[in-house]
Amino acid sequence: MIVGVMDRDDLADFLRRRRSQLQPADVGLLPGVRRRTPGLRRDEVAQLAGISTDYYTRLEQARGPRPSVQVLGALARALRLRDDERDHVYHLCGYPAPAAGAGDRHIRPGLLYLLDKLQDTPACVISDLGEVLAQNRMHINMSGDQTRFTGMDRYQIWRAFTDPATAAKFPPEDRDRHAAQAVADLRATAARRSGDADVTELVSRLRTASAEFDRLWSAHEVSVRTNDSKKIRHPQVGLLDLICERLVTPNAAQHLLVFYPRPGSDAQEKLELLRVIGTQTLTVGTGPADGNTAAGSVDTDAGAADRG
Repeated sequence: MIVGVMDRDDLADFLRRRRSQLQPADVGLLPGVRRRTPGLRRDEVAQLAGISTDYYTRLEQARGPRPSVQVLGALARALRLRDDERDHVYHLCGYPAPAAGAGDRHIRPGLLYLLDKLQDTPACVISDLGEVLAQNRMHINMSGDQTRFTGMDRYQIWRAFTDPATAAKFPPEDRDRHAAQAVADLRATAARRSGDADVTELVSRLRTASAEFDRLWSAHEVSVRTNDSKKIRHPQVGLLDLICERLVTPNAAQHLLVFYPRPGSDAQEKLELLRVIGTQTLTVGTGPADGNTAAGSVDTDAGAADRG
């Protein structure tokens, strides 16, 4: 990657102005005590981005080091930047703007707004390859922090076929159906993103790592997932019987997954209990001083409970 000159003054000015234009309700935060200045506080932006308040403050004061592309992506999500605003921040830091389209990890502000508003319902945003890009608090309570994974583990389908602990989160009688659906959906994505390096690597490594995946891939079943039923084992509240509704962006690159109780089940009561339990057990870290590492932390992790 060719890196250019960083314009610290313009970056600081842009961050301050965008922060002043956001209200707590815009990002899913409670208003709290009376505010002396309009907009979000610096510590709130830092918390949303998973970086330290000190590091974010230095960026706004035009005296911080060049942020990594990962930190810029986190700031773009925290400040609800549009694609053109996100690209502007990259340019100010001397980076080329990320390529648009499939594989773009920048979440549209509208999806983040919906995610924030679904406070009592587990919901997350995933890529078309099954990377969890953002979660609301209830989804973290239900599934643990799914954004912490790196490498091949960041793909839900990879963990589903290579990690026994992930498979154990679902009843054995549902595994074959979920596995077949996941592979058929990946088939559709692979065709739409033909020749994409990320897709090619994921499929190739899965076929090598899992005989089950290789068998299902060879069957060449294709099916785009829209909604699904899910039974998820949670260590504190037991089996959750849920419906998963999937809302897809126009280019199909990102999906909003919303989980709600199956009618007639006891899932509503269990989700209410989970909301209370999660409030008691979740904490938010402040992050390292250099700001180049994401820093959310969860005291209890229910494990990788989704495959989309």
